[in-house]
Amino acid sequence: MAVHGIPREHQIPPQAGAGGAPVNALGLAVLLVLAYLIGATPTSYLAGKLGRGIDLREHGSRNLGATNVYRVLGWSYAIPVGLVDLGKGALPVAVLGPWANGPAWFTVALGVAAVLGHVYSPYVRFKGGKGVATAAGMFLALAPLALAISLPIWAATLWLFGYVSAASLAAAALFPLWVRLTAPGAPYTFWASVALALLIAYSHRANIRRLLNGTENRFRTRKGVVA
Repeated sequence: MAVHGIPREHQIPPQAGAGGAPVNALGLAVLLVLAYLIGATPTSYLAGKLGRGIDLREHGSRNLGATNVYRVLGWSYAIPVGLVDLGKGALPVAVLGPWANGPAWFTVALGVAAVLGHVYSPYVRFKGGKGVATAAGMFLALAPLALAISLPIWAATLWLFGYVSAASLAAAALFPLWVRLTAPGAPYTFWASVALALLIAYSHRANIRRLLNGTENRFRTRKGVVA
């Protein structure tokens, strides 16, 4: 076949990725690793080290998440850290997924890889954050309506009980239901939401024990660190 009279052998082949021909299996694997490494960027750790010269794993709750950044360093650090963590989940899904033009499951897998990178970051001995903000970024790109429903639930739980961990667990537990209701034609997104809800529960296992024992830290004004 020829296009507009141009013989097949003289036609320019479709470009791999960028919405052209799908990236091959090796390319997909490379992109999954890239998504994992993007997610693994230890935002909270870098904020502590570069901003105040401290290791957040030795302060506050000792967790590398935006909540602990707020407790130790304040809003001026926590907000940028939270936004970057959100972006770490959204970027692979919104940019790498369409560029690869891979199978339907692949874009979802990129988001999952980013969340796994955040929770199990090789840069901080595989002890990263708890995955909530990065998962939210992933689903901002995949299921924005479900995320929009979840945010008031998270906020209401935090307001009623005062625990970020309880708010995150409640929002994560209900999130697959909102995905099922708002995106019934997206089975990969649904099953990813189930898997990540379980991962978030697992990453909060110490918080769950403290909640049951009545020793969990409430969300309140930050604890200062001497510069």
